[in-house]
Amino acid sequence: MNRIDRLISVLTTLQSKKFVTADYIAEKYEISIRTVYRDIKALGEIGVPIDYEPQKGYTVLQGFFLPPVLLTSDEANALIMISKLSERYTDKTIQKNVSNAIDKIKSVLQYSEKEKVDLLQKKIGIYVSPETDHSKDYLTILQNSIVDKQILKIGYLNNLNKASEREIEPIGMSFYTNQWHLIAWCWERNGYRDFKVLQIQNLRNTGLPFRKESHFTLEEYINSLT
Repeated sequence: MNRIDRLISVLTTLQSKKFVTADYIAEKYEISIRTVYRDIKALGEIGVPIDYEPQKGYTVLQGFFLPPVLLTSDEANALIMISKLSERYTDKTIQKNVSNAIDKIKSVLQYSEKEKVDLLQKKIGIYVSPETDHSKDYLTILQNSIVDKQILKIGYLNNLNKASEREIEPIGMSFYTNQWHLIAWCWERNGYRDFKVLQIQNLRNTGLPFRKESHFTLEEYINSLT
């Protein structure tokens, strides 16, 4: 993350809560405390009214807002629900992006609305079976491959525990049977295949564009199975 992006992220984090400690910012963005102090000083120098209270942390004084996001309370609450679902049904890469997005949304809410959102976050819990595991942290890479139409090379372990190397062109993802599935054209099998993400042992985005001239949409693939 370059410094400009980080400064914007630090600012949105400061505005997402009443008080934010330097330790919290350092841990969230994996930077040193000294870097946090420099960033806060830089924000102050460009006119962001940041105050500090001992035992509480930093706060952006009321009256300073980023350009507003036109969200109703119901829309903000719906996004909180999505963020809670992401905590249980996605991996760490998606969870981090969702968390950052929620911070940006909260940063432009009035304090009274922000308190309601914070309360709702504490009142919603999503519970799934213990075997659910999203520890591979591949979902963001898979998403990027789909939208950028770039070939992936993966190591895959099938249901018989047989390992193979595949070169694939992903067309979409689907969540069923309590886990994520990647639908992709497989050059080794010369056809579309359904890969369980948890059984992908390793993967690499080659950066190369799809070679197949046209693909099914995800809906067309699903319909072809019936």
